[in-house]
Amino acid sequence: MKAIRIHKYGGPEVLQYEDAPRPEPQAGEVLVRVKAAGVNPIDWKVREGHMKDFWPHKFPLILGWDLSGVVEEVGPGPAAAGRFKIGDEVYSIPDPTRDGAYADYIVVRESELALKPNSLHHIRAAAVPLAALTAWQSLFDTAQLQPGQRVLIHAGSGGVGHLAVQLAKWKGAYVFATASTKNQDLLRKLGVDGPIDYTQQRFEDAARNIDIVLDTIGGETQERSWSVLKKGGNLVSLVQPPSEEKAKELGVRAAFVAGHPSGPQLAEIAKMIDSGKLAPVIDRILPLSEVRRAHELSQSGHVRGKIVLRVKDQTS
Repeated sequence: MKAIRIHKYGGPEVLQYEDAPRPEPQAGEVLVRVKAAGVNPIDWKVREGHMKDFWPHKFPLILGWDLSGVVEEVGPGPAAAGRFKIGDEVYSIPDPTRDGAYADYIVVRESELALKPNSLHHIRAAAVPLAALTAWQSLFDTAQLQPGQRVLIHAGSGGVGHLAVQLAKWKGAYVFATASTKNQDLLRKLGVDGPIDYTQQRFEDAARNIDIVLDTIGGETQERSWSVLKKGGNLVSLVQPPSEEKAKELGVRAAFVAGHPSGPQLAEIAKMIDSGKLAPVIDRILPLSEVRRAHELSQSGHVRGKIVLRVKDQTS
């Protein structure tokens, strides 16, 4: 099969389009023909070697942990009732310690798969899994978001942010979100109650008495976020572990979340998408051969929604 692989850590130039062996599914796994792969910051963080202490990858490595495609083959063993069959259209975050989806085929555990939303073609479906699961697990599993709570989402027009906004609104929260001037229209369209243009005002002047902050940026933004939380509030970061000492001192909670695979949660998310309650925003679609450009765009930090790579020419 064709795949984008890296043989060492480095910049976009280490991404190589080349022949690779087609993987074989084992028991409890399926082989998926990849139609589209989502691009996420984790892809270039792995490529640059930032995650090597967390995930012991072996070279050559196929990147990309966001996909939509079609079940091509099912691993050996008795088929469990109601599980996947050849021809099923599926989407997934596969295990990030294994080879990813920048390839014609990928092997995925059945527990990491769900039927893709009927209302989305593969390109749009591939934009969903990692960002939506990260938002879901942060807001619902970790922060236990309740109706009526006040939420601040940093980078509300970004990959995770734009889905987190929609999930928080669906749950009945009052949502503040930050974005640049050009993305204020998107925040309003997504239903943000308190859109904040971070180029014009400091978010702590606009958002106060917050129950949950979703930090997708880290650094100074995370540091400034403590001051907007109410007592007992929650700072959930996707990029760097917040200080436990600081949380204790302020009487708030802090958590660091990395989205993890979950077929059952993806099935719930597919239902939400098909009922019109959640929709991914696509910044741009590129062919797999332009993966270096996709990484450069993702690394710029100014993507509106998601970047998706078209692996197969079909859009259906």
